[in-house]
Amino acid sequence: METLQGAVSTNTSSLAGVWWAVALRGLLALLFGIATLVVPGLALTTLALLFGAYALLDGVAAIASGLRGHRGRWPLLLLGLLGVGAGIMTFLNPAITALALLALIAWWAVLTGILEIVAAIRFRRTIPGAWEWLIALSGLLSVALGVLMLLSPTAGVLTVETWIAAYALIAGVTLLVLGFQLRGQASRRM
Repeated sequence: METLQGAVSTNTSSLAGVWWAVALRGLLALLFGIATLVVPGLALTTLALLFGAYALLDGVAAIASGLRGHRGRWPLLLLGLLGVGAGIMTFLNPAITALALLALIAWWAVLTGILEIVAAIRFRRTIPGAWEWLIALSGLLSVALGVLMLLSPTAGVLTVETWIAAYALIAGVTLLVLGFQLRGQASRRM
């Protein structure tokens, strides 16, 4: 029993040690969501570049989180690689067609959501105070966004931008709250 408690304590310390990476992901999502709302009708290339930057930076932050964890880190590492890959693909060809970009974002959202749900399940014992539901909520929102986009690929770009902005804002808030909860855990341990 002591071994399990020691492992949980070590994982909690590891997660709390990367609170900044979780909060950074939330901040990036919020900035992306606000930019998408403030400038409606962004040119598709601009949207592609914004998405590429967000996916790339989000992927790097997820990899940083995964590298610090001891157990249950593979979903975060895979999530990070997925984000970096989607970001690089977008930068290599920002002028892809609207449907291709929407499909890329939709599949990225679905896969990201699934991996966040898996991470939430794996971390349920390592995040004190039952805050893992925030990761699961972010994952569910991501899957919902992706499915909506896949079901309605010909929807207007403004509608899709609104869906993306809403997702980014909600995911950003949930990740920021989780990041600061983890920061609180880190400061209580010191």
